[in-house]
Amino acid sequence: MEKYEKAEFAEYFRNRTKKFVVDNIKLYRLLPKTEEARIIGKQLLRSSSSVGANYRAVCRSRSQAEFYSKLSIVVEEADESIFWMEVLVEAEVVKQNEISTLMNEANEILKVVSTARKSVSDNKKDNKQL
Repeated sequence: MEKYEKAEFAEYFRNRTKKFVVDNIKLYRLLPKTEEARIIGKQLLRSSSSVGANYRAVCRSRSQAEFYSKLSIVVEEADESIFWMEVLVEAEVVKQNEISTLMNEANEILKVVSTARKSVSDNKKDNKQL
């Protein structure tokens, strides 16, 4: 990945998390028309859309505490999205190869926001020691 300034990265990642939401909507439309697929799919839609919406909130946060809090929500929702995708595969609602790109993106988003949250947490600790 290229080097980004903070504002450029925030815009890039805002677009990336929105694309993640849209891709999950497209997946939902392709799920079988069964009750279990509909229920699990809706859970995935909720968690994945929360990733995009809360990342936007991260970008608008007014304080370090709010930034950390919203980032924590993004971490939780990205992880939950991965969980629902795993359930879809393990319950044989979709095949692994049909969802692998989306799962990889969810894992990458999770890694980025987890790392950012850890950096914020480490910075808070460092500032308290000064």
